[in-house]
Amino acid sequence: MGDLNKQNALRDMIIECERVTMDAVSTNSSSGRSCPLHYRYLPSVFAREPDLHADTIYVVGGLYGNQAALDRVLEMLATESGHAALVFNGDFNWFNIDASSFAAINTTVLSHYALRGNVETELASDDDSAGCGCAYPDSVSDIEVARSNQILQQLRRISLTFPVLRARLDQLPMHAVAHVGAARIGIVHGDAESLSGWQFDVDALDEANQHDRLEHFFSMAEVDGFASSHTCAPALREFTFANRNRWIINNGAAGMPNFRDTQFGLLTRISIRPAQTGSALYGIKTKDVFVDALPINYSQTRWRDEFLANWPTGSAAYESYGKRILSGPDFSMAQAKPRQIDNEIRRLSVALRRTRSAT
Repeated sequence: MGDLNKQNALRDMIIECERVTMDAVSTNSSSGRSCPLHYRYLPSVFAREPDLHADTIYVVGGLYGNQAALDRVLEMLATESGHAALVFNGDFNWFNIDASSFAAINTTVLSHYALRGNVETELASDDDSAGCGCAYPDSVSDIEVARSNQILQQLRRISLTFPVLRARLDQLPMHAVAHVGAARIGIVHGDAESLSGWQFDVDALDEANQHDRLEHFFSMAEVDGFASSHTCAPALREFTFANRNRWIINNGAAGMPNFRDTQFGLLTRISIRPAQTGSALYGIKTKDVFVDALPINYSQTRWRDEFLANWPTGSAAYESYGKRILSGPDFSMAQAKPRQIDNEIRRLSVALRRTRSAT
């Protein structure tokens, strides 16, 4: 990629980031909605030598301080053959505001390959202007944003008692490139441009007018697929760009239920071998690599008791997440399951919308 193209891409990124931040400021709610510039990077950062090689990778995003889920993930990994690796792609902290669970979660996660999410980034910072760093879109209410900022404040207070762990969180990278079989995978917390980006959210992936941007991401990144989390809503989508199959998978949350009336988390499994029969909820095979969503069947009783001990009824976390933790969100597995996003259909859809808006 030429220097001029890189400069133009960086300029466009800064302009968009400033626009999002100004929109948040105009509503007097920039904390938790703003787009910190130090969260940003160019998609071309993924066009590099891989950071890790493995036969199987578990991408575990949004653990959110759930020790029961972490224990179950380690048990699952132990059943894999060949070289299997764990990648925690951010927000492994959130509900763990007691000293014991904060130390246990971070000590274990940091013994594996880990990326920082917005939570870890803000925990390691003394600047609280970004709030939780979630960069919430307008679809998230101000009260939800305020509660998330409150959760981060409480978590930061306990993190201050662990300066060594806090310093290690600050040193974590924002992204990784993995090599599994013949596939190159970009691993992120948010999206291809931002630590807290929402462009890999299920709604954004299905938006027809996002096609050109996604194609641009893959062109710059030189990867076959992206594995993400951040938005708490799982999805697996396939695309065809330049006659090559591409895919994006979002595991939603490892530490919380992702589907209506369920009580398990999700992780992304990428492997040269198929998942054990019946273990994957959904997935695809592409470029001789299996990309699957696996359930994390942690002890719901243990997790419920640990959550309520820190976040009783009426607390910020209970009000925002209590219902989801107990019985899942208003989201179905059908919404997450693999879907091929046809280029021509997307372009026709965009043209149709433009025609309608003009009449």
